[in-house]
Amino acid sequence: MRMTTNRPFDGFDFEGFWDDRPNSLENCVEPPPSDELIASIEQEIGGYRLPAAYVDLARRHNGGIVKRNCHPMKERTGWAEDHVAIKGLYAIGRTSTYSLAGELGAKFMIEKWGYPPIGVGIANTPAGGHELIMLDYRTCGKRGEPQVVYVDQEDDYSIVVVAPDFEAFIRGLVEESEYDTAEEDQAAAIATVERGTLSPIVVQALAAVGDHLPDGEQLLRALARQIVDEKGFFALHDDERSHLMYGLMFWLYSSLRTARSFEAFVIRPKTCTSYDDSPCFELMIIFDLVADPYDFNTRGYAEGFVRDWWDACLAGGDIVEMADGYRLTPKAEATLLERLATIAGPQVNKPAL
Repeated sequence: MRMTTNRPFDGFDFEGFWDDRPNSLENCVEPPPSDELIASIEQEIGGYRLPAAYVDLARRHNGGIVKRNCHPMKERTGWAEDHVAIKGLYAIGRTSTYSLAGELGAKFMIEKWGYPPIGVGIANTPAGGHELIMLDYRTCGKRGEPQVVYVDQEDDYSIVVVAPDFEAFIRGLVEESEYDTAEEDQAAAIATVERGTLSPIVVQALAAVGDHLPDGEQLLRALARQIVDEKGFFALHDDERSHLMYGLMFWLYSSLRTARSFEAFVIRPKTCTSYDDSPCFELMIIFDLVADPYDFNTRGYAEGFVRDWWDACLAGGDIVEMADGYRLTPKAEATLLERLATIAGPQVNKPAL
């Protein structure tokens, strides 16, 4: 009697699973991998044997953005109370940007972002690199069947199990509509921007600017509330109010120190343990330190949007390089504060210029 072996994902309906938009096909998808390519990638990523289900999926569709992008969780994640979201799956390859050995793939996340060397990163989240889905080989060894885990950089790289294996992880993915909590999310975002505690850096900066921005906290919260009203959540993108928030954060930052570079203003150093040691955009409104959390934050951002704003300000002469670093010109500062006062509305006093 001939024995049959079930193929991974037998009976699984892939209809509507992948999101083959042009961006995904260009940056995330590669051709089905050969045995030789798989062996070379496994060696390059540390000698970890990829799960048979991962290989099987890659031979059906090698990486890409997914429509079923949420997985239920029993523990809270940085993304939500009861689930984690992913953007897509890394291809087995090295030519696409988001592949296991690609420019911004699994190797990059461990080597450049400091994720723990417990295995292989397989999917990023919408948090812009601050969360990662990984294959965890700590228990099974490099040749065994790994668990799928969620790693949160902003929680000191905490590790939480998502699924017992890769196939179970894929089978567990559902569409975001399963977690449609738009009204609850907006209410929580309103509470955050209206009553959430501010970053210690922002508190210090508001005190430093003093009479240059009377009622500064109310103005900041009014601008954030308008962002929430417009989007339904607290997030910064490429739009007028986001640009105003970038400008406000840079002006407040400049009251404490002069930015030597874009990176110095925006990015938190990996060695940072104190708000006092490393004022920066990320610690002003995006992320907090585990030991001293604050509420008024977006929990994620796209660095490219901030860089585009910065580059436009440089090109337009609003930010200039001086002997000690970069600052807003007096004219740009006055324009920023006038726009902030206008957009915040009559509930906030106009700044004293």
